[in-house]
Amino acid sequence: MTDKIKPLVVIAGQPDWAGQARQTLGDACTVVEYTSREGYVSRLVNDRPALILVNGDTDDWPFWTATPRASPATRRIPILLISVDKDVQVKALLSGADLAFPPDVLADARQLVADYGHVRSAEEIERLDCECAERLPELARQGVEKFNAGDYYRQHDLFEALWMQTQGPVRDLYRAILQVGIAYFQITRGNYRGALKMLLRSVQWLAILPDVCQGVDVRRLREDSYRVRSALESLPPEEIDRFDRSLLRPVRILDE
Repeated sequence: MTDKIKPLVVIAGQPDWAGQARQTLGDACTVVEYTSREGYVSRLVNDRPALILVNGDTDDWPFWTATPRASPATRRIPILLISVDKDVQVKALLSGADLAFPPDVLADARQLVADYGHVRSAEEIERLDCECAERLPELARQGVEKFNAGDYYRQHDLFEALWMQTQGPVRDLYRAILQVGIAYFQITRGNYRGALKMLLRSVQWLAILPDVCQGVDVRRLREDSYRVRSALESLPPEEIDRFDRSLLRPVRILDE
């Protein structure tokens, strides 16, 4: 029996918390530190990390965050920015980071990798690309219609049914839309914690999808959900009624 391959985690930007992250991850992951910008994308392609942890407390955090998003070979690698600065956290979410947290989250670094780290094999990526080139199924079109009409609960039922009957990696598209829709539903119901939980959960699927899949503008859905999360996190939970619901934008289908 072969041993399970350990996920590889990249720490970028020489943070003070690198040692803590290594210690917390222990032997559950292989940890590599990137201290030089040279050959950044090439190194990522070769190392195929499950996750990139970026130091957000230095001026060069935009480089470590945005550069992987500019290359098709690395844009699906989940990026988590770690910073004590709340403003940097918000900016990072709009600059390519999938999540942004203060350093104390590293106390549970193994769970971060378990929840958000993901590496697809070359075969899985090829299969996903093929499935994303197909037409959006009728059940998904109905789900998008419900989503865009603000009927977030009904869209959940449609996408869940499609997700359950789909075996290929494109099912992550349906799960991502479903979870964003339920987050929006929770916002309309005034459930701050439920909405935030679903938005965070959706990141792991949105991060590994291409920008367009089966005609769905995944890139815009990704950016929209990040803006919603940033706006939500800027409010105290008891003031969710002040949330700007104009941020709950529809899913866009590019072939229509």
